[in-house]
Amino acid sequence: MNPKYLSLMVAAAVSAVSMNANASGYRFGSQSVSGQGTAEANTAEAADASTIFANPAGLTRLNGTQITGGITAVVPHSTYQDQGSKRFTGTPAGGTATQDDYAPSAVAAPSLYASHKLNDQWAVGLGVFVPYGAKLDYDNNWSGRYALTSIDLKSVTFNPTVAFKLNEQHSFGFGIDAEYMKAELGQGVDVPGSILALSNPALAARRAALLGAMVQAGANPATLAANLAGAKDAHATMTGKDWGVGFNLGYMFNLTQDTRFGISYRSSIHHKLKGDAVWDFSGVTSDAAVNKVLQATSRKTNSPALVELRTPETIGVNMFTQVDDKLALMGDITLSRHSRLENLNIQFVGTGEGDEVIRQHWKNTVRASLGMNYKLSDSFLLRAGVAIDESPVPDASMRHPALPDSDRKQFSLGANWKLSTNSSIDLAYSFLKFDSASTAYKNECTPLNPAGTCTGNGETTIGTYKTRMHLLGAAYNYKF
Repeated sequence: MNPKYLSLMVAAAVSAVSMNANASGYRFGSQSVSGQGTAEANTAEAADASTIFANPAGLTRLNGTQITGGITAVVPHSTYQDQGSKRFTGTPAGGTATQDDYAPSAVAAPSLYASHKLNDQWAVGLGVFVPYGAKLDYDNNWSGRYALTSIDLKSVTFNPTVAFKLNEQHSFGFGIDAEYMKAELGQGVDVPGSILALSNPALAARRAALLGAMVQAGANPATLAANLAGAKDAHATMTGKDWGVGFNLGYMFNLTQDTRFGISYRSSIHHKLKGDAVWDFSGVTSDAAVNKVLQATSRKTNSPALVELRTPETIGVNMFTQVDDKLALMGDITLSRHSRLENLNIQFVGTGEGDEVIRQHWKNTVRASLGMNYKLSDSFLLRAGVAIDESPVPDASMRHPALPDSDRKQFSLGANWKLSTNSSIDLAYSFLKFDSASTAYKNECTPLNPAGTCTGNGETTIGTYKTRMHLLGAAYNYKF
């Protein structure tokens, strides 16, 4: 029993709210309500101060001082149907086969942006938004519990930005990204599977040594066999946190007064996620001495944990054109370099245990969106957009329960309502339809591997996920 496996979730988490929003991986894709209304196609529009995230060069198009504060609610509906998950012994994992409430009923992410035009050439701004997130809470007895029981990832980025207008055609933007992440997660420990494996005649010596250690520790010999036969899972929890620093760039080219093109880039960020792993064997059997020996022989020591990784960078090409006084068209194509996340090596500091090797091998993804604005009146602007977004998960063998991600399509509607000369409200609604996602993820390190070689539960999670999602956004804008 050697699976300090739960820490993989910290590693996976920075690949990027689970039941992720409208961007692939763990990236929370809606940092702007005005952008959400066009399915994020308005990157080159610079409609408000949220251009700090989309394309910082757009700051040069904003007059005076502007503030935009918004919140986006994600309302997912997801189901999982098990199709034969197994322990490392090849026997059924058991547990609950159907999950339909593991995703939260709703989660919300706020954003705040402020911009200030210094003069005809220079502008500055600050953005605060949620770049990544995940929240899943499976049943502790579900069939995939040896891979994951829960994950709760929170993050926030502070993005000070400066923009420079070279002339009427060319504008540039640059920002620093200070990114904070905090993760909390849980996982089952396959004690019953390890006990079952030790019943193999070839492992008779190991089993005898284990039983002897239990008796020597004070276990009751009369009830020992019954206690081991009825052994339950142990459980592990972990928290981790880290600050990382990156940057973002933007360029905007005005072809005419009504048509412009943009390029936006957001860098990879290096993280060292540090936390503490805590292992709970207290409920494995009714005999405390037995539990103590089981924990010791499984080498489950409360300890610090560390994983180093880089988040994927993104680069986007975008355009905006004002067709006439009422209609505007726009589009965006963004590439995310998820292939940075190959195998992830999790280190357990001071334990002497081998690394947890997580097979990720994500692929780069493309997201394409088209949108439009229509000016209904001087007070009302309507928005709409569609998008297709690839999942970074290459196939079922790499689809872990922490991210049951798949390709998705997005349909969005939005509106801007001017309350006065200086203030307005943005509203947005999006519907996301995910492709059915099969998983056959296998942990290649078994609990009975020799000490110091590797860690892992050795389980195989086999099943199918189905997901759909609603996004509701609202923002308030004010110009000084």
